[in-house]
Amino acid sequence: MIERYTRPAMGEIWTPRHRLETWLEVELAVCEAWTRLGAIDQEDMRIIRERAAVDPERTLIIEEETRHDVIAFLTALEERIGPAARFIHLGCTSSDIVDTANALLLTRAGKIILQDFDDLLLVLKHLALTHKGLLCIGRTHGVHAEPTSFGLKMTGFYAETQRHRERFSQALEGIRVGKISGAVGTYTLLTPEVERLACDSLGLAVDPVSTQIVQRDRHAHYFTALALAAGGVERICLELRHLQRTEVLEAEEGFSQGQKGSSAMPHKKNPVSAENMTGLARLIRTNSLAAMENMALWHERDISHSSVERVIMPDSTILMDYVLHRLTNLLANLRVLPENMARNLMLSHGLFFSQKVLLALVEKGNLSRQAAYEQVQDLAMRSWRERISFPDLVRGDPRIREHLTAAMLDALFDPAAYLAHEQAIYDRVFAETPPRPEERP
Repeated sequence: MIERYTRPAMGEIWTPRHRLETWLEVELAVCEAWTRLGAIDQEDMRIIRERAAVDPERTLIIEEETRHDVIAFLTALEERIGPAARFIHLGCTSSDIVDTANALLLTRAGKIILQDFDDLLLVLKHLALTHKGLLCIGRTHGVHAEPTSFGLKMTGFYAETQRHRERFSQALEGIRVGKISGAVGTYTLLTPEVERLACDSLGLAVDPVSTQIVQRDRHAHYFTALALAAGGVERICLELRHLQRTEVLEAEEGFSQGQKGSSAMPHKKNPVSAENMTGLARLIRTNSLAAMENMALWHERDISHSSVERVIMPDSTILMDYVLHRLTNLLANLRVLPENMARNLMLSHGLFFSQKVLLALVEKGNLSRQAAYEQVQDLAMRSWRERISFPDLVRGDPRIREHLTAAMLDALFDPAAYLAHEQAIYDRVFAETPPRPEERP
């Protein structure tokens, strides 16, 4: 079980009040920049600082008349501040405020998601190290292949999750830009210096070239990184769902006291968490398509992207936070069943040894690969058809004994040999973890 941290609430980032408060942050940053450059005197700036506050209810009432959310917001501010409010929004267009505020909102949401990734990585690493060497059958096409270890399964998920975190971290850096450049990005009544000062105070980089908006490839990058991470979540959940099938049952979700699995069948313990997350991953991926559709806008800007982003910004970040948090808890409480792994390992009567026998015949018996393949396949099909031990059939076959000694066969039929290079994989994944982008000098 991992040690929990005090989680900020993702939903609070996207409340109407916090959205307006973030707009106000940007407006005040612009005013402070103008003040430093001498366009607003200190007394007016003092009044603005003291009186500026959002009033969501009043803003909504005004918006009913204006049909414009930013104008309603500014009007409500003017009512509170008085004459000094004439300096608020000086030279700005609505998107200067909205896009820069969205960068702040998405950055704040992204920092929570990065912490979620870290929590998930911690649990995956714990599972990988705890179950290193725990043999289980590997499956391709859903069919028994060769042995692997449960620890290696978790190691693979750990490495993939690291990549998802890295991609999202890069996308988060890409979205961390603001623009205070006016109606079409040419600073008609603004200056690049105002923009730089305002963005610096907000902790944002300046978009090197903007139109009326920040271009939406940045947003598409952010939401497609979430979509890829959602695909990774679904991959883990799909594996857990398969492992919980009655015929497999190598792991199962925790089942709390009083929990029920079915309204009709009292015996049911279903993989509900993994199934829920599989469905939610589809929503996150769907939203990424909308983000990519938002990239192509008319000329310097149209408004077709705006309504989409009002939905996908809160929805995708809240969903990603939720599924990563839920997956972390699922894995932290996962019940691993080694006895069932050992049972399943031999369900195919040792057929997984077939490749070792094939290669030994080629190397030691000087047979052609095709001739060796046909000999081994003949014994494998008989083993499967008659449900008898494949190693026993191999040991008793005179064609095999002609080329391989009993000692050679004993070495071939050692399941532990399949993990001979497990440590090398662990060393690659865990020994050297590269620094994250935000930790690099």
